[in-house]
Amino acid sequence: MKIKFLIILAFFISQISFSQKATYQKSELDIPTKTETIFGTLLTPNSINKPPLVIIIPGSGPTDRNGNNAMMKNNGVKYLAEALSNQKIATYRYDKSVLKFTKKDSLKIKALTFKTFINEAKSVIEYFKNTKKYSKIIVAGHSQGSLVGMVAAQNNADAFISLEGAGRPIDEILVEQIEKQAPFLKDETARVLTELKKGKLVTDYNPMLASLFNKTVQPFLISWMKYNPQNEIKKLKIPILIIQGTKDIQVKIEDAELLHKANPKSKLELIENMNHIFKEINGGDNENMQSYSNPNLPVMPELTTSIVNFIKTLN
Repeated sequence: MKIKFLIILAFFISQISFSQKATYQKSELDIPTKTETIFGTLLTPNSINKPPLVIIIPGSGPTDRNGNNAMMKNNGVKYLAEALSNQKIATYRYDKSVLKFTKKDSLKIKALTFKTFINEAKSVIEYFKNTKKYSKIIVAGHSQGSLVGMVAAQNNADAFISLEGAGRPIDEILVEQIEKQAPFLKDETARVLTELKKGKLVTDYNPMLASLFNKTVQPFLISWMKYNPQNEIKKLKIPILIIQGTKDIQVKIEDAELLHKANPKSKLELIENMNHIFKEINGGDNENMQSYSNPNLPVMPELTTSIVNFIKTLN
């Protein structure tokens, strides 16, 4: 029996339609870091001197700059970046470094930790700060990228935006997901996570949990569990916008509320009928899941409006 786990499968294996002409210039930009070179796309608004810049940090798994992976193509991040750049806001979105890994890169995979993603995000932020071409540097993290972004943005950015970001540690979320999908494995999952949280690797676990706890994943989970989103967002002394869709089936509204409660100076916006990848869902879970593999659905305009209005308050 194989059990699919939404976050972890996404982790390791895992449009706006404009009638007007695009009002930005597109360029491919590679940024070196201490671990890997980051490959991304920079959109620069036309005729704007020192525009604000939004750096979009991707979500879990081998996710590319457009919000896609080998299993799902929805272009959610791509359409959001284009929508913002058509509103005179520069954007940079990038591929996660794990996209370049192959089976031959076993040493790199073993060395991968959650802090690796944080350090790479910091390098991207520092690169753009050093160019001195932007009026503001805003970090926007999607899903797993929300936690990455809120740590990387500390003392390093002018504002932070959480896009469908979890408000609880990953171990709590995993236990909750297992309880929903395979209740009989809940206690076993909690036991293994308790040991991992102590920094101990585990070899004796139910084989049905192999995709979640294989020896390659465990060190990454150990490093991930060290970060509690509520603790990290408390550390931010910059303007914060928390955006959550009411049709998100991966992250609960409760998570956004926990983040907001942890830093009451933040602004919380719930977008009615928006799902995890920024698409409008008027039906049930089937429509929601199908949207993950539909690259033609636009992102909700309310999302763009919310971000644009937030950035305007920074001036």
